Amino acid sequence: MDRALFPDGVERCSFGKFALWMGFITAFFLFGLYAMLLIFAKGIVVTGLDNYFGFGLWITFDLAVIALGAGAFFTGFLKYILKIDQLKNIINLTVIVGFICYSGAMLVLTMDIGQPIRAWFGYWHPNVHSMLTEVIFCITCYCLVLVIEYVPLILEQKQLNKIPFLHHLAHNMHVNMALFAGIGAFLSTFHQGSLGGMYGVLIGRPYAFREGFFIWPWTFFLFVLSAVGCGPVFTVLCCTFMEKITGRKLVDFKTKALMGKIAGTMLTVYIFFKILDTWAWANNYLPSIGMTFDQMFYGVIYGKWLMFTEIILCGVVPAIMLITPSIRNNPTLLYTAAILDCIGVTINRYVFTVQSIAMPIMPFDSWQFYYPNWAEWATSGMIVAYGFLVMSLSYRYLPVFPQERALNK
Repeated sequence: MDRALFPDGVERCSFGKFALWMGFITAFFLFGLYAMLLIFAKGIVVTGLDNYFGFGLWITFDLAVIALGAGAFFTGFLKYILKIDQLKNIINLTVIVGFICYSGAMLVLTMDIGQPIRAWFGYWHPNVHSMLTEVIFCITCYCLVLVIEYVPLILEQKQLNKIPFLHHLAHNMHVNMALFAGIGAFLSTFHQGSLGGMYGVLIGRPYAFREGFFIWPWTFFLFVLSAVGCGPVFTVLCCTFMEKITGRKLVDFKTKALMGKIAGTMLTVYIFFKILDTWAWANNYLPSIGMTFDQMFYGVIYGKWLMFTEIILCGVVPAIMLITPSIRNNPTLLYTAAILDCIGVTINRYVFTVQSIAMPIMPFDSWQFYYPNWAEWATSGMIVAYGFLVMSLSYRYLPVFPQERALNK
């Protein structure tokens, strides 16, 4: 019944199947929406957060999706600024993934501040001494850039594109997309770095604190490198998941392998400096303040296994896999390396967010344990459901993959 809205020359499932799929996802979204409204009404007292853990699941989730969404700005930079034309087959998807990640991250932040009615305070009364002020403005501006990049794709919907004004508007926006790609790369680079820099300047948190260059701690640069090292392959995983669900070929494997090569190169650079940073932190900084490497870890939940999993299993291993052509050109191994890469950056955001806070820093302190409750899980799941809803609607009605018709002849 909605066939007239499909992109030209492509097939989609029946409206009944689509409605059933959307209803299933909407149920998760509505459950999370209920939890969100409860938090808005009663405050974050209904969550597992407290005076000790001001940061928890939400910020871990927020930082992880922002890093995974880095494929949007980095791929846009490579496509429009460095003119790597082969990326045109996947650029639309990177924009949608980036839009979902950043708009979802901003929604998470409205819950984390506890009183969304005061969300505008960060803009009108900024703390000019905080790196988070830069993050607020950069994330907001980059989210607007992603909206601008998403709009021409919406305007290219078959029925909307028949309107002359919208047709010409979409064309002119595409012509000037290099400008927005450059602005997006600038904004995203600085807020990715400042998110890491925020942890690096916490001198009272020895697990996170780092020395650095001028006013920037090493974590500023490491967060940027880790984001561009995982963002492209996260887009590849999203594309592959869509192919499995729809049963259609959407992007040729050569383009996926190129994305893997790009991510692998950046991941190799990141892991090299991450190992140097960890070694210098353990052998220089910690002894200088009278602490040892072993004191940074406790039990299973805060154990050393997390660090070794992040750096070795989910860092060195996927980096080697992605930069080795014979491995990268094997679909199963490419996807395995991509999954490990994304898990690694998620662990990195978790340990910096939760383990840094959990560690005792006063003589009367002890290791603290944080357990997110159902409200935090439900609202985080709501963001995931929101992503599925946006992606499903975009794929069904918008020309996200212009090459889809040719690939499925």
